[in-house]
Amino acid sequence: MKTKSFFTSFLSTLPLLTAVLMTTPVVAGDPVNTEGVSGIALGGYAGSRPSRPRSGLHAEANLLAILENVRTCTLCVKHLPLGPRPILQMQQEARILIAGQAPGRKVHESGIPFADASGNRLREWLGISSEVFYDPTQIAILPVEFCFPGTCKSGDLPPRVECAPAWRETLLKSLTHLRMTLVIGQYAQAYHLPNASGSVTSAVISWRDHWPSVVPLPHPSPRNNIWLRRNPWFEEQLLPELRLKIVELLVTP
Repeated sequence: MKTKSFFTSFLSTLPLLTAVLMTTPVVAGDPVNTEGVSGIALGGYAGSRPSRPRSGLHAEANLLAILENVRTCTLCVKHLPLGPRPILQMQQEARILIAGQAPGRKVHESGIPFADASGNRLREWLGISSEVFYDPTQIAILPVEFCFPGTCKSGDLPPRVECAPAWRETLLKSLTHLRMTLVIGQYAQAYHLPNASGSVTSAVISWRDHWPSVVPLPHPSPRNNIWLRRNPWFEEQLLPELRLKIVELLVTP
């Protein structure tokens, strides 16, 4: 999706089963090991890989090259307290994109996106298992910033301005089968819903305006427990519809 907002300033190996471009492979369907896995997951198939036309192979080769460049990116290195460690997950076949803010400290340490309390709640919201969640052929995970930005008194710092302009649009264009984007929190909302006015709450209340291509969600962090108690309609109305749609997207050829 072409987006213009303040975010314009705010902001190898083809036949493989699964590759994580830094360390341990994660194979679709296998239990996810939360220790020693880092970097960029480019997932694949637990069984034999179907043949692809030349155009598809060319696109995959381009994506691998882009992800390798992301892995070695140092644009923000002087500003990252724990150093660069890009954490994202994608393969061009993915139908659902999870657009979040930035990895937290725990995710930085594990190298696995949403491997924390927020991720547990998000998977519960979506009604999917960890195996499905970490299958890059089904779910892409692209935060607005790929590295942990550090913390301040109120929590994690906002995503840095360098990351999204450098990589985001190029990677989004590689998701050629995308059917739904889950926009989590204010920073992802600013990028993917630049014309939405007001707060995250107002965007989530208006979720039917963009359904089903873009779905704004509050952040699943435990810090938002009060918000969830004050807005019971979210779990009563939005989440049941979302779960049904996700099932449809994941099982429909």
